[in-house]
Amino acid sequence: MKVIGISGLDQSVAFKRREFPGLSERYLRIVQGLDSAAALVVDNEIVSAIAEERFTGEKHTGAFPIHSIESCLRRGRLAIEDIDAVAHGFCYKPYRRFFDLDPYLGRLFRKVYSRDARIRCLRVHYPSVDWSTRLIEVPHHLAHAASAFYLSGLEEALILVADGMGEAHGLTLAIGHGGDIKVLTQIPAISSIGILYSIVTLYLGFEFGCDEYKVMGLAPFGNPAVYKEAFEQFVNLRNNGAYTVPLLNKDRTLNERETHDGVLRELAGMFGPARQPGDPITARDKDVAAALQASLEGCLLHVLSHTQREVQLENLCMAGGVALNCVANGVIRRSGMFRSIFVQPAAGDDGTALGAALFAQRARRRDIRFDRLSLPFWGPDYDEDEVRRSLDQRGWSSTCIPSVVQLVQHVATRIAQGQILGWFQGRMEFGPRALGNRSILADPRDPSMRARINQRIKKREDFRPFAPAVKAEAAHIYFDIAPGEEHEYAHMLFATTVKEQYRARLPAVTHVDGTARVQTVDREHHFKFWSLLDALEQVCGLPIVLNTSFNVQGQPMVRSVEEALDTFISAGLDALVIDNFVVDSAMLADRRSPAPPEHVVKA
Repeated sequence: MKVIGISGLDQSVAFKRREFPGLSERYLRIVQGLDSAAALVVDNEIVSAIAEERFTGEKHTGAFPIHSIESCLRRGRLAIEDIDAVAHGFCYKPYRRFFDLDPYLGRLFRKVYSRDARIRCLRVHYPSVDWSTRLIEVPHHLAHAASAFYLSGLEEALILVADGMGEAHGLTLAIGHGGDIKVLTQIPAISSIGILYSIVTLYLGFEFGCDEYKVMGLAPFGNPAVYKEAFEQFVNLRNNGAYTVPLLNKDRTLNERETHDGVLRELAGMFGPARQPGDPITARDKDVAAALQASLEGCLLHVLSHTQREVQLENLCMAGGVALNCVANGVIRRSGMFRSIFVQPAAGDDGTALGAALFAQRARRRDIRFDRLSLPFWGPDYDEDEVRRSLDQRGWSSTCIPSVVQLVQHVATRIAQGQILGWFQGRMEFGPRALGNRSILADPRDPSMRARINQRIKKREDFRPFAPAVKAEAAHIYFDIAPGEEHEYAHMLFATTVKEQYRARLPAVTHVDGTARVQTVDREHHFKFWSLLDALEQVCGLPIVLNTSFNVQGQPMVRSVEEALDTFISAGLDALVIDNFVVDSAMLADRRSPAPPEHVVKA
């Protein structure tokens, strides 16, 4: 069976803008259904998966993923008429009666959440298909759960889904066994730890549903004890393993529920006025971030430890936006509660496109099984002719080094000399982490490198950390990773300790608390990137590189060759490696443009 999964609710922002004219863009982001994406699954094979933001240039867009769908169809050499079903990672039908109780909620259901709204949109783009028979709605947290459990390679596992909210819940615990997923318990959205984290993110001057990872990175600079008692009031842990977030009840009116102004007012009364975007970050802000992060970690450990005592399962699968918090994931890993932990790399809502497709396949074919995920390289790639043509059209000179051994030796030497390079290889990653196909690479030994990249290249906050990519077989030497656990770190989703004797040698990738968000690189599954690390070991003495996503502030990760070339120029990188072509910035001094052209979607 051929299934396309989709995520996002394309009318969410437009509906809110109509209903609340004059509302700032920061508040318009407080909606369901961002991070739209599409994934094509044919029988038990994931053919393609890609987020819509990579085409439109709007980070976390909730727009209907038409470009992503078309990309999937091209990859599968299919027409939309060949698709047996489209699976969507939301199903609001069971909650229809709740929405009918209020005129505003009724309009929201009809225009945004209903099955009819999905069908109307599909018909606009694909009028030749009878969508009444081909659209499958998958409950949001089940789509998340399927995206993790079905790709984990595990026969049985506890599943934790935690995010802002699905249709009505902020956290779901389930058991995966064989091909079945059975829900154990759920925490309602009014007590969502994910929503609390996002509101405090907004209070700290960052963007709701977008910048939570910045707060995670800021937290180690603060002291969690300063506001520990306050957050204990915000999150009440119960003896049965559940919890409540009474602070969220402060949003009483419709306007407050849509802006969280009630909760923000309480936070201001407790901690002082909210930080405004662009303002300096104060000690207060750091301490609030630290207490929030500690509260999240304590809440997740509380839920998991109670459930683990009941179910006695040694494996854990995680998905949902909260599962992108690699610091909390690391705390769970180090707790020793579970022998094995699998976090789906596109754990946010873009991953529900994949999960919905997997869930639909499993519902139609009870005998189907999916391979354990190695690396999520499911996006577009570009052949040598396409790369050469793009370079020729600009009149850019380049050097082609067809030998992988010679290429990685050349790149390693430049990195060792302090150069910062763009690295564009193969199929694009699915999910928010650059895993070595759409990356910016630099020397982790240089103590000035973090500031250089944050300020000059990425143009972002100076406290933001960078991740190390390391040869999998050497990870245990430099980081607190036990031999045999390397595969769990392949997707850059766990923070762990940098061994003390190597922190001074790895200043650019060691965070202020002595940790790093490690990516392990396996020779079998990621040969070219592994070969680069091997060359760096020969040149530098360390099989490690600083790896960050190939983009600048406010820009999604680059997708196409053209975007890579534009970003190479605008970011001021020293060189760009596309496939086996090396473009040297020194040779393009007279061709530099002040900024990349406006983002254009290209087929």
